Amino acid sequence: MILQNIKNIIFDLGGVIINIDYDKSIRELETFCRPGSTIEFSQKAQSKLFDLFETGASTAAVFRQQLRETYALEATDEEIDTAWNAMLLDIPQERIDLLLELGKHYRIFLMSNTNEIHLKRFNEMVEHSFTIPSLDSLFEKTYYSHLIGQRKPDAIVFEQILAENSLKKEETLFIDDSMQHIESANKVGIRTLHLQPPLTINKVFRDVSN
Repeated sequence: MILQNIKNIIFDLGGVIINIDYDKSIRELETFCRPGSTIEFSQKAQSKLFDLFETGASTAAVFRQQLRETYALEATDEEIDTAWNAMLLDIPQERIDLLLELGKHYRIFLMSNTNEIHLKRFNEMVEHSFTIPSLDSLFEKTYYSHLIGQRKPDAIVFEQILAENSLKKEETLFIDDSMQHIESANKVGIRTLHLQPPLTINKVFRDVSN
């Protein structure tokens, strides 16, 4: 029933397509901080410097410097980037294959709260592991928070995707692993699927097709 009358699918990235461990990055960043320091970042909430980076209001250089100043963090740019990217685990081949197949039957889009350091790493992962040119090539259009200046769960993000692509909300499915993003999309009128472990997109669509 989940795909009944659905013509468009909007995918989240982290936790849906890319396996992710938010704590891994925080643990690695905290090794560069003074003892007892706690970096305020999680799937549900984060300090303002992360919000600014995810909406493109600060650059990678500013983000690194703010980390150093806010948390007395002592690390090189490369060390910070490596630690910040540690949360990005892997992209299973079966998910790439699924997206390639879904693209033949649905209009598919990507909407991710992300930043320039992570986006570079996403595309490195794809380039080194798969026979596709980039992550963007899997979708009709991609929406990265730092490039559009907006982030989930703000309703304007969903309204922008609907408007720019002439999508009917009742024909559009949004898949995300964060309940606050799901609730926001529901309020806009988009149909939703809250993806929680051990559920994966491959299992969802396998079950639907069976």
